Amino acid sequence: MKIPVKNSSSEMTIKGSRFLSESFVLASQSEVREIVKAQKQKYADATHVCHAFIFGKNAEIMGMSDDGEPSGTAGRPMLDVLKGRGVTNILVTITRWFGGTLLGTGGLVKAYGDGTKNVIEATEFEELVEKSEFSFECDYQQYQSIKKIFEGYSISEITEDFGESIKITGKIYTSEFEDFKSTVFDKTNGKTKIV
Repeated sequence: MKIPVKNSSSEMTIKGSRFLSESFVLASQSEVREIVKAQKQKYADATHVCHAFIFGKNAEIMGMSDDGEPSGTAGRPMLDVLKGRGVTNILVTITRWFGGTLLGTGGLVKAYGDGTKNVIEATEFEELVEKSEFSFECDYQQYQSIKKIFEGYSISEITEDFGESIKITGKIYTSEFEDFKSTVFDKTNGKTKIV
């Protein structure tokens, strides 16, 4: 199962209609409604803002909307592409500005399917791995040796707050957490405890 690393977009024009495909990283299912609402406000001049999403560790939560396109011609083909790619925690919106030529149901299914494929190809993904948050404080003398320890682990989203001591927070693969915790504890002679 793969999850997107960052948002992306792609665009295509078919018989005068403009299709803007955008992918969004989802941290929670509740974000879907907020993002779709924001998209509709942002592109108030558009004819349709259709969407499909998949969320959850096992891709168990999914949804879609044709947003006024003929039933089954937008949301369904978009969701089918997402399901076929083995991805989760992603929302794709396709904003359409009607260009005056009707595409027919087959043309719409192809347009929304292709739009989803294109934005998926433009999106960077990583394997879904369970991560744990960590935080600790250390003094300035320990800082450099702790930073060296980081190189041996899959650590991301690090923040460092430099005050009287240094407060460090981040995320690490859950499978590496206990080993990381004991390594930092040992290397700092028990002065630094990770929570």
